[in-house]
Amino acid sequence: MLTDQQLERYARHIILHEVGGQGQSKLLNAKVLVVGAGGLGSPLLMYLAAAGVGTIGIVDNDHVALSNLQRQIIHPTNALDQPKTASAENALNAINPEITINCYPVRLNDQNVDKIMTDYDIVADGCDNFTTRLIVNAACVKHQKTLVSGALSKFDGQVSVFAPHKSRKGDKPLPCYQCFVPSVPNDEATRTCATEGILGVIAGVVGTLQATEVIKEILGLGDSLAGHILMYDGLSSSTRKIALPADPACPICGQK
Repeated sequence: MLTDQQLERYARHIILHEVGGQGQSKLLNAKVLVVGAGGLGSPLLMYLAAAGVGTIGIVDNDHVALSNLQRQIIHPTNALDQPKTASAENALNAINPEITINCYPVRLNDQNVDKIMTDYDIVADGCDNFTTRLIVNAACVKHQKTLVSGALSKFDGQVSVFAPHKSRKGDKPLPCYQCFVPSVPNDEATRTCATEGILGVIAGVVGTLQATEVIKEILGLGDSLAGHILMYDGLSSSTRKIALPADPACPICGQK
């Protein structure tokens, strides 16, 4: 049952036939883990909180720096030097004090990822390095969690959903992230926002697309991006949707 305050707060969701009160209740009962409270995590976290996702976990071991503020809109100037998890928690509590925020001011690794991830339904990855992405992916496959992944580069970005556990018998198997990125690229250290730059608003576009896919997965709305990647090019104002095949020899989700 939704309270009178919830009925008013989420009224524009509830009047959508595809969502309604039942869908809003699903959002309130959902648990989403967001890896990274930076450029992608900022709009992603803010829209999940505004939508009423009942429990949100935030994983980030970094502190707020002045150079973050050009794109990481969840952090205000007076949060400089604070842990990003604490700064993000303050912002989300201001947006929606009814939801539960769990903070993990650590770097995900093979030793802690299982414990942190277990209690969540969906994982949204907005981190900035391939090593962590591959760790997150392996844990998602292991625990059969849907992974909503996003990435940025200068003026463009990409979003995808990885859910090999949702493959249906007789259909083509769905890929995991490692089917798409088999290993850490050799040039990872030289291809970062700090070295190449990033148009700040691109993070907002891609992070919002991620939030859309998370909410779609919770509600079972529309066509899932599982098995596809959505490419966004800010300079040409264009998008492209590409099919991603599963790798039968993938060491994480493959059948061989």
